[in-house]
Amino acid sequence: MKKDIHPTEYRTVIFKDVSNEETFMTKSCAPSKETITWEDGKEYPLLKVEISNTSHPFFTGKMKYVDTAGRIDKFKKRFANSRFSKTKMDEEAEKDAQ
Repeated sequence: MKKDIHPTEYRTVIFKDVSNEETFMTKSCAPSKETITWEDGKEYPLLKVEISNTSHPFFTGKMKYVDTAGRIDKFKKRFANSRFSKTKMDEEAEKDAQ
């Protein structure tokens, strides 16, 4: 087995499913900027997730609408500012060519 390939900073964190407000405690090494006070009165890093076992259709047996429009809009905003996005001049040139 290779040495030093696994993260060493595992710590107790709280995951919060934003679709149904369920929270659960587990261990993770994922970075977090937020914290939350848990039932035991201690403060732990908070990691927000859109889907967990408490809201996923496979585990719940219920279909649920997941809002992806917000994620798509965020992507389009970020992509619009990149060097790969088309400018208005490029779009007009395409229209003229057709």
